[in-house]
Parts: sequence; structure tokens; C-alpha cells
Amino acid sequence: MKKEKTILVASNNKGKIREIRDIFSDFNIIALKEMEAKLNKKLEINENADSFKNNALQKVTELINQLDENMIVMGDDSGLSIDVLGGFPGIHTHRWMDADDHTKNLKLLEKMKDVPTELRSCHYTTAIAIADKNMNKVVEYSLHGYVAQNPAGSNGFGFDEIFVLDSGKTLAELTSEEKYEISPRKKALEEIRKIIDKRI
Repeated sequence: MKKEKTILVASNNKGKIREIRDIFSDFNIIALKEMEAKLNKKLEINENADSFKNNALQKVTELINQLDENMIVMGDDSGLSIDVLGGFPGIHTHRWMDADDHTKNLKLLEKMKDVPTELRSCHYTTAIAIADKNMNKVVEYSLHGYVAQNPAGSNGFGFDEIFVLDSGKTLAELTSEEKYEISPRKKALEEIRKIIDKRI
């Protein structure tokens, strides 16, 4: 099969795009807004499925159906699931409250103000899907930890400042290199890379 040298990423997040370009350095990585400019049309993406995996698959299959040319499309969904809250916020991590990350984190801590450390377990899950006109695949990885009593650290975004590892540090207290080494996104991207390499 001829190598497909272009991957359309269903995101405009600069951090995500940079991470993908590191692992797929021999591919032309195109962000969503770049493809929209090229096609001169808006590409529609929905995230209303019932799981991280299905949301990621929904993104890539919807985009494939809107493209005339055959290329690989990559999409992801990720979030924080807190066990004592029944998995909340889960697939709604980025949408459950219309506020900045720090404000949302403080609200989550308020919900858990009387929960002891041993019951504050949680996990961060990333699902990454790829698709072209002939196939779709999705992989998922999780990182386990627990919810902090208070935010800590400044090297992060999202819920990093309240996600505590076994070391006692939050994700936001790690260096970028340390965080990258344990990243579920990195693991998922590496697995996706293997899938693509087997096809070409």
C-alpha cells in the first residue's frame, strides 16, 4: 500500500499537534483549522458518544465522511474520572462547567471536601482513534492516581494541578520530560504509530 503521508488531526490544540509531530515526524500533520482553510469550508465534529473511545471514533469517522480525498484522520478524547463521584466528570471533563481549568478544579475539590485520601482514587484516560476510507482503529490508555486536597504546581493545564501520583507530586509539579514519560497520550500515540506502520 502506498504510504499516506498526511494525517489530519481533529484538533487545533498546539500542544497536541506538537506531540503528534514528534512521533509522526515523517508525516505531514495538518490541524483542523488548516484543513478548513485549504478546503474553504467548516468541518463539523461532534462529541456526544458514551465513552472516550466512541467519542474519538466519532470525530474521525465524521471527518472522513466530509473529505473527498483519502487520508488518515486522527482524533482523541480524554478526561478525568473520579471513582467516588461515579466516574465524574469523565467524558464531560472539558464541558461540564463553563469556566477556566483552575475554577473547575476548585469546584471538583469542593465536591470532595469531606472525602478521605484513601477514597480519592481517580484515573486520567486518553483514547486516540485513526481512520481512512477503509478502516478505523482506536486505542486507550489510563494513568491512575488520586485527587489532591489542594491544587499544586504550575507546569500543567486541565486537571494536572489536582492529579496526584504515587510519588505525592501532582502532574503540574513534574517537569515536562517527566510528565511526557508517563503520559497516556504518548503511549496511545506510540501504539497508533505501530498500527499505521503495519499498514504501509
